[in-house]
Amino acid sequence: MMNNGSYVKKIGILGGTFNPIHIGHLMLAENALEYCGLDKVLIMPSACSYFKDQSNIASPGHRLDMAKLAIKGNDRFELSTIEVDRGGYTYTYETLEKLCCDDPQAEYYYIVGADTLLQMEKWKNPDVIFSKCTIVCAGRDKITAVTLKEKAAFLSREYGAEIIIMEIPEVPISSTMIRTMLVKNMTCKYYLDDSVIKYIKDNGLYSSTTHQVLHGNNTD
Repeated sequence: MMNNGSYVKKIGILGGTFNPIHIGHLMLAENALEYCGLDKVLIMPSACSYFKDQSNIASPGHRLDMAKLAIKGNDRFELSTIEVDRGGYTYTYETLEKLCCDDPQAEYYYIVGADTLLQMEKWKNPDVIFSKCTIVCAGRDKITAVTLKEKAAFLSREYGAEIIIMEIPEVPISSTMIRTMLVKNMTCKYYLDDSVIKYIKDNGLYSSTTHQVLHGNNTD
């Protein structure tokens, strides 16, 4: 995109726990990349989310390593450690403020699922979030298009939010489902990148007999 003769980068952000990162995450990022004409997507594991129970979450180091493996070979996906480096609970408004400060000329697109869009006004400082980025939302079969459009219109009225709703097929995969399959020793081939499957096995993650490994000290 050109602005006063200079090129403005369009940068997507896909944040999440990624516990573990799976093919659904990657497809969401790729769809947003193409749908919105983004230059790249930042894959951004959180340190810890104030919305989630921390007891069954792999260490930040493990989740970073798995994300790095999953996106290897795609030069338009970039691993971001900004939230893990900051540590503690993750607040999206702080992340966006930091990104906009580091690269004020870029345009940011925050990628979310439909269920997340319905809850975003409950996040800390939603007015800051909506002022710093465009929200890119993937539709979900369980949530009607009318519901999403009504929520987008509400957020636009209340916060001046800019929201793009992508009409793409839902990928019925979740990290919770993956972890359950791993505990039951079921195959996760095609749900996870092969390199991520190997990493999980090599490090004993998400196993019913080695649950304590979830909180290992791997920070490489």
